[in-house]
Amino acid sequence: MARIERVELRMVDLPPKVLRTDAIQSFVSQETPIVTITDSDGATGTGYSYTIGTGGSSVMRLLSDHLVPRLLGRDADQIEAIWRELEFATHATTIGAITAIALAAIDIALWDLRAKKQNLPLWKLAGGAKDRCPLYTTEGGWLHIEKQALVDDALQAKAKGFKGAKVKIGRPHGSEDLDRLSAVRAAVGAGFEIMTDANQGFTLDEAIRRSQVLRDIDLAWLEEPLPADDIDGHVRLSAATQTPVAVGESLYSIRHFREYMQKRACSIVQVDVGRIGGITPWLKVAHTAESFDMPVCPHFLMELHVSLTCAVQNGRYVEYIPQLDDLTQTQMRIEDGHAIAPSEPGIGIDWDWDAVKARSIDEFTTEIRS
Repeated sequence: MARIERVELRMVDLPPKVLRTDAIQSFVSQETPIVTITDSDGATGTGYSYTIGTGGSSVMRLLSDHLVPRLLGRDADQIEAIWRELEFATHATTIGAITAIALAAIDIALWDLRAKKQNLPLWKLAGGAKDRCPLYTTEGGWLHIEKQALVDDALQAKAKGFKGAKVKIGRPHGSEDLDRLSAVRAAVGAGFEIMTDANQGFTLDEAIRRSQVLRDIDLAWLEEPLPADDIDGHVRLSAATQTPVAVGESLYSIRHFREYMQKRACSIVQVDVGRIGGITPWLKVAHTAESFDMPVCPHFLMELHVSLTCAVQNGRYVEYIPQLDDLTQTQMRIEDGHAIAPSEPGIGIDWDWDAVKARSIDEFTTEIRS
């Protein structure tokens, strides 16, 4: 039995590759906590998570002061037990983003370690449902982008074989959203999916109104139309529109997802491995969604979500937003608009450690040993 002997912590601050704006915010930074666990056999596993510019320092202190010391000496293969113990040890700060982001980096590292030691890629270790998954792109659909640029990006994505494109909504008047989306639909035709994302920017009445205004566009989904903690509002909206409602990137507990599903407050599940607390709870949410006949279309983190989406039967799409190009030696493989699950043992992230170390913030770089 190999026990955890050493944990290395780093945080890298990655600037977004393009300007990213939505109905409530602009992305200025991508703080990326990175955790590397070494066991007594000398095997290592690396996990990571992210913020969109705030909270990274708090995540790192939670890791170094409270979570990582509890890992030392533990059997690294007892992932479920470790996750539960760490969640309980921080119960005063759960349920919420800071703790979930910290837990995710640890949990992903443990799964990476397990997969490497079993000589299996994550998508097979976690289920092995398929080896590829369709892509849709978000990178050309941000709210500030002008109408013709939206059209051009959607056409480029279609030409590459992508199955859809996401367009942010939440312009001051619904007629503006309609004008932009109508132009995209006219250009791409009926066989290409258009996803929309309001980023929690609407009130219930406005969400219902916009869903009616946009009804004839034949949208794949309406994502995060309301504040994520307004479950009743999502129930009322889902009953008022034929457009599927998608939620998940701002939910931090398997029980929150259960309640959404039970109340039919959504019909598409976008569970984010970096925000739910790692692979361990991600798989629980995905399997629960399958029992409700709901697809999983995870938010962001394409380099990791390709493996998880391929692991489960109801994984439908991977969201194309490149995140780790500056920190990895190879990028996610794409063939005919599909993300290809990595075949190498582990989570499939080919870290460029020279680049990681060069961009790590000294204040948060530390090593903790047993």
